[in-house]
Amino acid sequence: MPGQKGKAASSASRPGADVTTSGVRQPDEKQVMDERKQAAASKKYDRAGTTNIPLRSVNDKKLKSKLKSTEKTSRQAALQAAQAEFLLPQEAGYLEAEGMEKTWKFTQAQMKDAVDLNTSSKMFDLKLNDFGAYSVDYTRNGKHMLIGGRKGHIATFDWKAGRLGCEVHVRETVRDVKWLHNETMFAVAQKKYTYIYDNTGMELHCLRQHTEVNRLEFLPYHFLLATVGNAGWLKYQDTSTGKLVAELRTKQGRCDVMTQNPQNAILNLGHGNGTVSMWAPTISTPLVKMLCHKGPVRAVAIDRGGIHMATTGLDGQMKLWDLRTYKCLQQYYTKSPAATLAISHQGLLAVGYGPNVSVWKDAFRTKQKEPYVSHLSAGNTIQDIAFCPYEDVLGIGHSGGISSVVVPGSGEPNFDTMEANPYQTKSQRQETEVHSLLDKIQPEMITMEADFIGTVDRAPAEVISEERRLEWEANHPNEKFVPKHKARGKSSSQRRYLRKQTNVLDGRRNELREKMEAEKKERERDRKRALGEVEEERPRTALDRFTKRAKTQ
Repeated sequence: MPGQKGKAASSASRPGADVTTSGVRQPDEKQVMDERKQAAASKKYDRAGTTNIPLRSVNDKKLKSKLKSTEKTSRQAALQAAQAEFLLPQEAGYLEAEGMEKTWKFTQAQMKDAVDLNTSSKMFDLKLNDFGAYSVDYTRNGKHMLIGGRKGHIATFDWKAGRLGCEVHVRETVRDVKWLHNETMFAVAQKKYTYIYDNTGMELHCLRQHTEVNRLEFLPYHFLLATVGNAGWLKYQDTSTGKLVAELRTKQGRCDVMTQNPQNAILNLGHGNGTVSMWAPTISTPLVKMLCHKGPVRAVAIDRGGIHMATTGLDGQMKLWDLRTYKCLQQYYTKSPAATLAISHQGLLAVGYGPNVSVWKDAFRTKQKEPYVSHLSAGNTIQDIAFCPYEDVLGIGHSGGISSVVVPGSGEPNFDTMEANPYQTKSQRQETEVHSLLDKIQPEMITMEADFIGTVDRAPAEVISEERRLEWEANHPNEKFVPKHKARGKSSSQRRYLRKQTNVLDGRRNELREKMEAEKKERERDRKRALGEVEEERPRTALDRFTKRAKTQ
């Protein structure tokens, strides 16, 4: 009919429709592309593993609806994560040599002539010969820099803008400096005690329980300031409440090497006997002890993922370790014992020894024959190095002041503003501080396995009962522990109904009971007959009344 032809023609002429001669609508190209993108996103970003849930075998309607909702949410999250790739177009760029050139031969002066004006402004040297050697530290967002001279000079500044924050001279030895949760507070390990200052240089607290401290570390997610010093005690101070969380005796003597694992907040200490120990605030003994060097350990560094560790010792070796297997991956010899190590967000390894700083690329994958970038601070001794977060910059503290050098490809090009925002305003900083305090993680949650939360505790019943007993005795010292034997599921509605039915008598139940008793007697008789305990029974006759019967007792 003409009307039908016109209808078919109009439907076929619409964009996005594909109608075959059989009248079956075929999916258009856009729909096919969306399905392909969804499949690729589900495969790449499906972290929960719930986008392919088999629902045919689920009979519970409520559970089935929940699984469908979870699957839908996971699919949407995976697709949004795939779409967010377009918002992260930046990639780390590295130095590329041409012909017979070597990247480690490029000097900072040559790089400064080749880079843009913004990058060249990040290369500078501060000559502070009177107060060295200097320790350096960056904030988590990489915006502010903290320096501390061995002879008492302390300064903070916005190193990108060249704006000085505060400058203090404490007139005593400064061994280490460390930023706290943001640029408003920092800690200084001085000659006898540890002090906390604000961004104006005013002294806020004097931590008299932390004496003769050599190294400082701050755990940002736990608000814990960790110190270790000449006495060999590892101490944790909660900066949000002011309480001393833990005091752990290392029993290894003086310690001046400490770093944290960013993945699980475990502290790694380097000792004079060549071992590296790993500590948590809730356990008085080290979680792991590794023999890394034949002499004292000089420096320890751990990468961002918490998988690889680098150590140096007085034996002149630098060793790279896999923390999953605790095995040595690579070994390097340095011209002189390296004094400091640092690992960037992109995995570049910086080593400071004597007046030299060498940066190694892909050192944890394969053994490299030559460094990626090298820098010489002539006439100075390297004291401390630190990579600036989200910038291709390496801060160097030495006996003659500080230096800022460019290391292409060292910084993470894409940053998460919910984690650390280099462009945050004052109000954003205050809001982030409040959220960090609300989301503060308790010290008890620091373990080697950071993802144990939410898993099922498969400990034996004896271990669980012993833990309950110890917890009860700790909370009730004057009471005796009486274990409770709970019968799980005994008070459910079905159980209560069945218990009531046991007192109800009916004919069917009586017949079943009699039948079961008869079967039981028959089985007992068969058992005795098989053992020969009972003679075979024969039918009685009329003459049996003249036989003697056995006396019954």
